[in-house]
Amino acid sequence: MIRSRDQQEQKISNKQAPSVLSKVDLGKIGEDAAVTWLQAKGMLVLARNYRCRIGEIDIVGEMDGILVVVEVRGRSSDLWGTAAESISYKKRKKIRQVASVYLGQHDQTDRICRFDVLSLRYSPAGNVEEIDWIPDAF
Repeated sequence: MIRSRDQQEQKISNKQAPSVLSKVDLGKIGEDAAVTWLQAKGMLVLARNYRCRIGEIDIVGEMDGILVVVEVRGRSSDLWGTAAESISYKKRKKIRQVASVYLGQHDQTDRICRFDVLSLRYSPAGNVEEIDWIPDAF
């Protein structure tokens, strides 16, 4: 099939076009993909986007009798570091504090708790291409 120059240029420009999705939209797509992926791995998802006055936890789940707090981070490129590397000490501290509130509110302060990271790689179109799971990340 012979394509006109305009059709060829349009195809090239579509591949190079940056995602038009907002950060909120990308976050929702990523968290939905993360939940589906974790459930396929055997995790029971107990809460999504748990919020308190201190902050937010992306996913709270249970796996093998352990309460798992999951931070989901996405990147379209590793140019400025991986998604997992973007979680600062301050953010980890805040996630631990929010988890403590969650445990208290759900009368589960005696539970073993683990903090995992799901690092997502987005395609230029905004689809999740790759998921890296870092159990017990911090």
